[in-house]
Amino acid sequence: MNPLLFLDVDGPLIPFGGRDYEVFTDAELGNPLLARVNPALGPRLLALGCDLVWATTWLDEANECVAPLLGLPALPVTTWPDEDDTGLHWKTRRIVECAAGRPFIWVDDEPTDVDRAWVADHHPEPALIHTVTAEVGLTARDFDTISQWLARR
Repeated sequence: MNPLLFLDVDGPLIPFGGRDYEVFTDAELGNPLLARVNPALGPRLLALGCDLVWATTWLDEANECVAPLLGLPALPVTTWPDEDDTGLHWKTRRIVECAAGRPFIWVDDEPTDVDRAWVADHHPEPALIHTVTAEVGLTARDFDTISQWLARR
């Protein structure tokens, strides 16, 4: 069984910095943030051999708006609890719950060492919580880190 890869949109796929791919125009997309999506990331994500899952507040809109730009099929969508969990990122417990004991990778711009420690204590299988620099988004270096982790499994 492939590991799961929980994928956030804002930060990893839509960088917050000045990087501009100029592939799409705002008029084509209806949302100016989507012009920052790099379509080359889709094939790289698929090549990892993971089962991709959206882990974003975009929810179903990730399949409607982001997946087509990346050439991804519709992906399962993680739903979120209404309350925050003091001390942990608000996504952490739910991602572990959704992983259901499977190895997983979580790509996001917000997790910290507190989340990594909690996952290590509460998840029976290997997990990589990979924090992306939000200003730049997913880079070749991020893919190298993920690929190396997968190879060690």
